[in-house]
Amino acid sequence: MHVSTSTTRRGHAALRRGRISLPGQIYHVTAVTQGRTPYFANFHVAWAAVGGFLHPPILGDAKLLAWVLMPDHVHWLLQLGYEAPLDRVVARMKSAASLYANRVLARAGPLWAPAFHDHALRRDEHVPDVARYIVANPVRAGLVDRPGDYPFWDHVWL
Repeated sequence: MHVSTSTTRRGHAALRRGRISLPGQIYHVTAVTQGRTPYFANFHVAWAAVGGFLHPPILGDAKLLAWVLMPDHVHWLLQLGYEAPLDRVVARMKSAASLYANRVLARAGPLWAPAFHDHALRRDEHVPDVARYIVANPVRAGLVDRPGDYPFWDHVWL
């Protein structure tokens, strides 16, 4: 079992300070692209990125409960397993999404901003409600009228 706390290092330290990874804990993670560049406004790039972060070996024993890929960011609802701490799971997901998307874009280099935001769900938070909030992101952003009209999302309660 791993219980890790991130240490403060240069850059984005405020996002890492006090981060605790607990096996079985559910986290709402948000990661943004570098410079908020809307790479995923392109259907083929978005689909490639999804293929990257959904590739089973990437998650290890973590479970992806819900997700939505927006033009310039992603929301993941993750339940950690015992193999890897949150920062390592997120790094693998971002790396795989970058690798697949960069192939379509015919480019190399970082796609994501180096840090990410996470929120460990409290016991009183109803997980399916958080999942519905995540997949409704495209509606709140004005991209579609209904979540089902947006192609890049999923959750386990369907």
